[in-house]
Amino acid sequence: MANHSDASSIAAISIEVWVGTYLKKGVTAFLADYALEEFTVHKIRSLIDAPNQFILVSQNEEGIDGFIRVSAKSPAPVSYCSDVQISTFYVQPRHHGKGIGKRLLYAALEHCRETCVKSVWLTTNAENDPAIAFYLAQGFEHVGETNFCIDDKGYLNNVYRYSFY
Repeated sequence: MANHSDASSIAAISIEVWVGTYLKKGVTAFLADYALEEFTVHKIRSLIDAPNQFILVSQNEEGIDGFIRVSAKSPAPVSYCSDVQISTFYVQPRHHGKGIGKRLLYAALEHCRETCVKSVWLTTNAENDPAIAFYLAQGFEHVGETNFCIDDKGYLNNVYRYSFY
């Protein structure tokens, strides 16, 4: 489980992965401002303290290299999903392919199983082919689409569901 001392590392990883996912053609002030306002130590600490959030970190000998956040009471944008979401799941790109993502995901799914959740959902950028392939390989099914919105701009995301039955 994450604690307050992890908040700055989680914020840094969030910025790193988010920027790498959404800012492929260059950095605009609009999106840079969003990332810097959204991924702050203060906001991460608030999430760590929130009773409806479950955050696990992956730690190597140097520090945190990834984390996953499960949010309860988070209604899905499509039908036939529970209100439990894997709301953030980031592993530093240089650590991909080492099993970190699988271990984090399996631990989060086990947490959901233990709390008697029937399914869990998540979204990913519709152009993030490596993430999509990973989720499908882990047993998630594509169940719809939604837009990730910042102000009045939308970015197409796919919705995936994992069922425990």
